[in-house]
Amino acid sequence: MAEIQRSETISGVVIVEPQIFQDPRGFFAETWRQEWLPESRPMIQSNRADRSKGTLVGLHYHLNQADYWYVSHGVAQVVLHDLRQGSPTQGSTLSFNLGSLDQSEQKGVYIPPGVAHGFAAITDITITYLVDNYNDPNDELGVAWNDEQIGIVWEIENPILSERDQSNPLLTNIQDDLQPLYQADL
Repeated sequence: MAEIQRSETISGVVIVEPQIFQDPRGFFAETWRQEWLPESRPMIQSNRADRSKGTLVGLHYHLNQADYWYVSHGVAQVVLHDLRQGSPTQGSTLSFNLGSLDQSEQKGVYIPPGVAHGFAAITDITITYLVDNYNDPNDELGVAWNDEQIGIVWEIENPILSERDQSNPLLTNIQDDLQPLYQADL
């Protein structure tokens, strides 16, 4: 059975450590089950991204979408920041690694709406992410990855960034109508 751990740092974030079944052929792991988070909306879309070592993605956030991330190959530094107005953990930041070089450590992370999320590819990686809403360009929001007010210590130098991620606004410049509000979550 998977080990489910609710974050004490950011309300609604859940770390899942799936059970690993190993034999001489390799290993098997269930990476997601809806029953692990029965209070959450069902995940309806699956995406995969392959990123080169040194790539930084984020910080992104959504008003109407939760994500579930799983790094199946390589190691990524994941950073989450609670942007939600009225959240008991508003302004909190959480940083941890997903994935491993030898497949010994397998974890996934559930990210509720309004929690900014980003990752740095420490090695070449494959990340899969499930979402509970279909892609909506109007709900693809961001905040600067290097915002001093958030104060993230990234594990890579001179990151490779998309144009979008280079132009995300500072936290203080997010428009009022794009500020996420806290809703009781998991």
